[in-house]
Amino acid sequence: MPMTGNRGAAGSAQQGNATGDIIPKGYRKGQLQQFTPEQTELFQRLFSNLSPQSYTARLAGGDEAAFQEIEKPDWRLFSEAQGQLGSRFAELAPGAMSATRGSGFKNAAGQLGSDFASQLAARRHQLQSNAMNQMFELSNSLLNQRPTEQFLIQKQQPFWKQLLLNMNEKANEFAPIAAKAAMGGF
Repeated sequence: MPMTGNRGAAGSAQQGNATGDIIPKGYRKGQLQQFTPEQTELFQRLFSNLSPQSYTARLAGGDEAAFQEIEKPDWRLFSEAQGQLGSRFAELAPGAMSATRGSGFKNAAGQLGSDFASQLAARRHQLQSNAMNQMFELSNSLLNQRPTEQFLIQKQQPFWKQLLLNMNEKANEFAPIAAKAAMGGF
């Protein structure tokens, strides 16, 4: 029986405990470990991948520093491409610096920068989307696990209380017969 409770008319017959569970009067909480210690450790490590400080969470949240780590090689390649573009234009007019100052070079450099920016934006969007999906799938998978199973166990009455209850029940069964006999009904 899962331990969830709504306090209603029987609210006074329920008691809370340190974990906030509501346990009906006359019951105690039981717990059964479902995972081995190794599985529990793995479970806890996987949960750490969902913390706000995890790399995946940082990507999912759009953390600029996380993206910059990934984009370092791209920026290096972009700088190299800019240098190669300047070299190509300088080769068109050897010895003339005007080739890299002309509108053709400026247009090509602008297009290279624009293409690079749109590729980075698309990549960031894809990384963020993938990270969000990974976090959703991992959290869904982990939250469906049950490292422990909790249940309610009816408390055992002390022997003398059980004996008194049984005697009371038997007395209630025989009361109508005794009353009939006392009135001369037999």
